[in-house]
Amino acid sequence: MRIDISLLPVLAASFMLVFARVGAMVMLLPGLGESNIPVRIKLAIALLLALIILPLHRADYHVNLDALPALLVLMMYEILIGIVLGATARVTLAALQVAGSVIAQQLGLGFVTSVDPTQGQQGVVIGNFLTLLGVTMLFATDSHHLVIAALNDSYSIFSPGEIVPSGDVAALATRAFAAAFKIGMQLSAPFLVFGLVFNIGLGVLARLMPQMQVYFVGVPLSILAGFLIFSVVLAAMMGSFLDYFVAVMHDLIPIR
Repeated sequence: MRIDISLLPVLAASFMLVFARVGAMVMLLPGLGESNIPVRIKLAIALLLALIILPLHRADYHVNLDALPALLVLMMYEILIGIVLGATARVTLAALQVAGSVIAQQLGLGFVTSVDPTQGQQGVVIGNFLTLLGVTMLFATDSHHLVIAALNDSYSIFSPGEIVPSGDVAALATRAFAAAFKIGMQLSAPFLVFGLVFNIGLGVLARLMPQMQVYFVGVPLSILAGFLIFSVVLAAMMGSFLDYFVAVMHDLIPIR
């Protein structure tokens, strides 16, 4: 009995192309692409997803092992598509960092920083807290499944072998950044109103009582009142963020 293994090189090349798209996306995904997660775990997740997706889209890849330059170009396209998908999901999480920075400035905590475990760099404490809470809620509500669905349906938008439409990618990036900043400002809107009213009140108080040390009274009071407001609106803020994340992921999933 003879076993034909001539298909194995083509199958291996197809797997590497799928892995290029999946791996590039996993390296940027919120919760999976963080700098403090071991690289081996990221690779294991990417390999598992590639093994799942390969049988679904094996027919989409037309591999010619005799044309190595064309194969390398195709792999670069796959990596670019994975980066676009992963970066879009990552930018949505930046809305919480924007909201946290604005809230911290309004409460007088803009100078209080700590290491953001999702970025591996310094960030305001409130922004880091919101980011960690956002990642936790994404996994708790199974919203990360939408990311995997978007990866699977990306083959309907970005077919293997076709030139990546740079105009559409640029438009997607522009919308993602604009929406992240917009949602971040909307999430912090109650604190913008609070900061405006509170500072106007302090200004009036300083004019009425010049001998009073307004700064030493205003800063602790601002922090106390701000945290009370924060505890009241936190649930609504995170609910709005989840709705925004789900809407962005649905934009990446073509309607059938």
